[in-house]
Amino acid sequence: MKILFVCTHNRCRSILSEAIFNQLGNNNIDAKSAGSHPAGEVHPATLQHLQQAGYPTEGLKSESWNDFEDFAPDVVITVCDSAAGEACPVYFGKTLKVHWGLADPSKIQDSEEAQARAFEAIIREIEERAKALNRFATINLEGDALRVVLNRLGAN
Repeated sequence: MKILFVCTHNRCRSILSEAIFNQLGNNNIDAKSAGSHPAGEVHPATLQHLQQAGYPTEGLKSESWNDFEDFAPDVVITVCDSAAGEACPVYFGKTLKVHWGLADPSKIQDSEEAQARAFEAIIREIEERAKALNRFATINLEGDALRVVLNRLGAN
């Protein structure tokens, strides 16, 4: 199953999702991430917390969704509310689209400890979704059946 995670700036939540789903997907999931208006760089705390959680960060970068026309994802998952409201490029026309609103841990500015707790919590949330979706990826769900599963995972 090919998944494209989309967030407006592609510097935190979509990057976290790409890294975690690729590692926990056991070759059943090929995840990429992109932004409608990419920042051009991954948030440093994103890379730091992925590494601390044991995820590889090599090759992770902030990219435009226009760079993924040839990727042909099975699913586009928006992970921020502003990206969910944007019109996707035409080449995603028949691709299944769902929204998983994830809190942005990089916006926590109270203290380093508070931001670290926020990153740890969102990483755990994404891990649970990745593990659950991996179980379904092996049975090749499509269409409405896949949409139901994805919407349930996004509601957790």
